[in-house]
Amino acid sequence: MSDDNLLQRIDRLESLDAIRQLVAQYALSLDMRDLDAHVNLFAPDIRVSRDKVGRAHLKRWLDDTLRLQFTGTSHQTGNHIIEFEDPDHARGVVYSKNEHETGPEWVIMQMLYWDNYERIDGRWLFRRRLPCYWYATDLNKPPIGDMKMRWPGREPYHGAYHDLWPSWAEFWANPPTTDEPEVALPAPLDEFLTTMRRGASEPRIRVR
Repeated sequence: MSDDNLLQRIDRLESLDAIRQLVAQYALSLDMRDLDAHVNLFAPDIRVSRDKVGRAHLKRWLDDTLRLQFTGTSHQTGNHIIEFEDPDHARGVVYSKNEHETGPEWVIMQMLYWDNYERIDGRWLFRRRLPCYWYATDLNKPPIGDMKMRWPGREPYHGAYHDLWPSWAEFWANPPTTDEPEVALPAPLDEFLTTMRRGASEPRIRVR
């Protein structure tokens, strides 16, 4: 093994750990309301809305949102898949199970994030996070049926949890028609997310 190859492999391992730490830091800083620590996990030119860019605008948006909606929150993350585009850019999917104290209700949530990470000045940061929700509901009200996003004071809505993955619709639309088993095609090791997306482009965030 060449020295260059060894250094590349070490850099990849260090990058994987740094990105996993980034996700854990996101959860802790958000739940403890350290908004300075939180917004500095994002790229300096993070887009917040159509006409607002930067950490200061992200901090203000978070402050307004958290004070208005949530007394307290807890984010439990796991199931983290990371794939690299090049040494300084990566994508990832991470599950998050969340709890929210909101007024008189205790809302539980299951979701995942589609992430894009970028190494800027030697530090891995979020380039963007796309939240995809399966359900949100009061602790005592199982979200059976459609429109599983059920926030207090809002009409139920669809959370897009399955929308990034064509396999969900394919599975339900194509039940087996014979007793013969079908060949299972593996996803390339470094292109698991790309394969599951069926080669579609990066999912987009609607800018407010």
